[in-house]
Amino acid sequence: MSMDLQRLTSLLRQCIQRYDMIQPGDSIAMGLSGGKDSLCLLMGLAALRRFYPVPFALHAIHVDVGAGMTEENIRRMADFCEAQGVPFHHIPTQIYQIVFEERKEKNPCALCAKMRKGALNQTALDLGCTKIAYAHHKDDFIETSVMNLFMEGRYDCFPPVTQLDKTGLQVLRPMLYVDERDVIGFTRKYELPVVKNPCPADGKTRREDVKQFIRESRQQFPNIRESLFSAVERLFEEDRHG
Repeated sequence: MSMDLQRLTSLLRQCIQRYDMIQPGDSIAMGLSGGKDSLCLLMGLAALRRFYPVPFALHAIHVDVGAGMTEENIRRMADFCEAQGVPFHHIPTQIYQIVFEERKEKNPCALCAKMRKGALNQTALDLGCTKIAYAHHKDDFIETSVMNLFMEGRYDCFPPVTQLDKTGLQVLRPMLYVDERDVIGFTRKYELPVVKNPCPADGKTRREDVKQFIRESRQQFPNIRESLFSAVERLFEEDRHG
């Protein structure tokens, strides 16, 4: 049975309250790529905002890297945001040209992500936002912890709340309890207007390798996802309590 909007807002609320993510008067910017994860989070936060006891504002920001996003796709995102009652901001950039054509990066993802985050943060500040919400779901947390262990020799993961010292912004990841398979089901159930990622590196990353590793490992260790997520949650609890 596919996750419905009530279930999504319940999971978002659990995470937001557990990690004290929203205070009265917060204005939250949301990075909207047009992919299933960000569309799901936008719809969930827009719905939660209508009955959440703590009032907050919401803005959707699409950082266009210049990789071939069509006007039609931009319009679809804008229409979706309008239907949710959320202001939409389209930010054109030359990130693709800089990363792929001028610098010809062999490993482009890190630089591209850094530049996208820079553009997103600056736009959020310009809009008077206090926080930024990212659409990382449960599987992203699990995969990141495994990537750090395999590639850097340390067990770590991005936390649900991150303070950005340079800008004063806080990064929120309220989809901690939402499974990717539920995002997929939700996307189909509500026919979200998913925009295909035009990046040439999409689907060819280390994250995809780790995702495949976890999927294959479930044959020998059926509860591997649950165990890994429990370890991630313990990591967050240790950080919270020092």
